[in-house]
Amino acid sequence: MPLKILIQFAQAHPDFRIPELLSVAQIYGFDIVVPPKPDVTRPFMTVEVQEEEHARLLAQRCILVKSVLELYASGPSYSHLHTLNRTQAHLWAPYKETPWKFMVTGYRQSVPKTRQREVVEGFSYMALEGRIDLTQPELELWCFEEYGPQDKAPLRPKYDRDGDFICVWFGRLIAKGTARPLIHKFDVKKRAYYGNTSMDAEMSLLMANQTLSAPGKLIYDPFAGTGSMLYTAAEFGAYVVGSDIDGRQMRGKERAPGVLRSAAQYGFAERIFDLFTFDVTWHPWRCGALFDAIVTDPPYGVRAGAKRLGRKQGVPLRDSITAMKDPSTYVPPTHPYELSTLAYDLVLLARFLLRPRGRLVFFLPTVNEEYAEVDVPQLEGMVVISNSLENFGAWGRRLITMVKTEVLDRGPPDLRVRNSEAGPQHVPAHKDFREKYFAGFNKPADTPS
Repeated sequence: MPLKILIQFAQAHPDFRIPELLSVAQIYGFDIVVPPKPDVTRPFMTVEVQEEEHARLLAQRCILVKSVLELYASGPSYSHLHTLNRTQAHLWAPYKETPWKFMVTGYRQSVPKTRQREVVEGFSYMALEGRIDLTQPELELWCFEEYGPQDKAPLRPKYDRDGDFICVWFGRLIAKGTARPLIHKFDVKKRAYYGNTSMDAEMSLLMANQTLSAPGKLIYDPFAGTGSMLYTAAEFGAYVVGSDIDGRQMRGKERAPGVLRSAAQYGFAERIFDLFTFDVTWHPWRCGALFDAIVTDPPYGVRAGAKRLGRKQGVPLRDSITAMKDPSTYVPPTHPYELSTLAYDLVLLARFLLRPRGRLVFFLPTVNEEYAEVDVPQLEGMVVISNSLENFGAWGRRLITMVKTEVLDRGPPDLRVRNSEAGPQHVPAHKDFREKYFAGFNKPADTPS
């Protein structure tokens, strides 16, 4: 019989909750039933799994999960809750003689201790006979009171500003979320080596879960930079490979490469399989189906712009050959790599390098008012399975997860020229994103609204 559980989420990245749940369930090989249209403004969600161990695995691996409960009852009032809870005696009766603890808390409103005691006494019909144990209880019963948004008017008394009562949830604690402390472990400011483009810890951990990172997997970041995505994928047991057009980003200024120093700090330097310096459009990969996943945050020009080898338009070639005194210090000329072209090339390269059912996970910045689903590069054999928005107002960045659905070996793609497979030239909202960003996303005066 399916187990109905209540998940309490952290109030961060609500659009990423269901993709993470589905990915973690796939990592451990179990089915999960999620609501089709959840209210992401609320921190609670009910889902179904097959057994309690599956709930524990979600709490153990999901970054956004704070706690998981076996749901006994819920309702718009305590009277409704108690009526329903009495019908669920078969769920809580086996714990009658178990040492227990009761917790009452509220969302968007604190619950006074006097009311907490009244709430606990309201469950007296459960006739719990075990001793109360506040330190190491075998049974923890949690009661969540959920309230609506508070009135922010400062001149009204505090309790007049309290939000309206929405719902009360009641159940048995199965497990507290143990993955969230990883956010502090991978805090960028505590890292041995980082830069101004390093991805924040929470988001890089979410991306690692989307890759299905696990022991035995091989994961690649083609725009590795200072290595944020490499560390979190390696944390879950995968071996990782990184590359970047600018090797100085990965090396840093010290003798030991910066990425390896940070990996050693976290205790898994041996999982950094290798680091390469090359332009992804002149990639050296000759054999496909190498990687279980590709994860990356392509540079889109806000803090650092994407580059590719070649001279900028209008800059002439030298008319004579000059011998280099020290080839190791040579930095070849580069020119801008336009974001919409980069995004398409990334999907094209992923289709070649991924194993069948392998995943591509990448961020795609976009102008929110102009975004359309067709902005995500469309390519035969690559299917979008999740598209989560981190909204910054006028613009946002979308975490795109795609899966390779074909086994056909198409050979290494030539990214030096625009591939004819691109089809009709749709203009996506992220085209020329850098220019739009620094223009404040203002449309030209002659552009129709």
